[in-house]
Amino acid sequence: MNNNLTLKNFEENGYFADQELVDIVNASLYLNKPILIEGPAGTGKTFLAKTLSKIFKTQLIRLQCHEGIDEDKALYEWNYKKQLLSIQTEKDSKNLFTEEFLIERPILQSLRSEKKSIFLVDEIDRSDEEFEALLLEVLAENQVSIPELGTITSKNNNLTVLTSNATRELSEALRRRCLYFYLDYPSVDIETKVILNNIENIDEEKAKKFSIFSNFVRSLGLNKPPSLIESVEWVKYNHSNGEESLNSNIGILIKDIEDQKIYIEKIKEDNANKNQ
Repeated sequence: MNNNLTLKNFEENGYFADQELVDIVNASLYLNKPILIEGPAGTGKTFLAKTLSKIFKTQLIRLQCHEGIDEDKALYEWNYKKQLLSIQTEKDSKNLFTEEFLIERPILQSLRSEKKSIFLVDEIDRSDEEFEALLLEVLAENQVSIPELGTITSKNNNLTVLTSNATRELSEALRRRCLYFYLDYPSVDIETKVILNNIENIDEEKAKKFSIFSNFVRSLGLNKPPSLIESVEWVKYNHSNGEESLNSNIGILIKDIEDQKIYIEKIKEDNANKNQ
């Protein structure tokens, strides 16, 4: 994979970022190390991996993590029904732990892919530390050990992207094996570009006004600050319906009753200050 990506490469594929993010991706490609992208939900972490697959015109293999995920869902499992059927139908004894009975899961799919791929380990913080331990060999050596088959090493230098919403602290062992980038909510300039890219017939001045307001809302210390996607949806609806007031349809942007109360109190406070 080309390790000289530029902001233009990302923007041509609808992803708007700071140069620092481009630099960490380039470093990952050069050093052949995974990237751990951490930050609030809805800041574009998963979309980054999807964008990289577009840039390189290669397959995206996604492992969605969740509580209780184990190697059967992430690495591989044996087709027990097929094994049982083979035992019942075959007269001679047969090795039941061969490729014929193997079911590949995302980790193994990535390692055995014939072409270079983007391997996305999405929301790693939703898994537990035991699952993190399963990943360590893959992250450090691009290989995995399967008792029945031996060590399987990647055929290609795939790019691995891990995302975390920081709902729990990840192990030091996992962090050491990755490059790290904290992806925060976008700046006003970047969010303005995203709005312009996703909404038809909106001018830059209006897009920036909405972006400034979204950033203001996120600064209020809300329990659930609006994500970039929610911000775009809010702007798209208001713009398409000719709504000029920033207070219109706030439920698209703020989806928690306590957060809405915080917002309303802030607006009242600001109006009171203006009237003094």
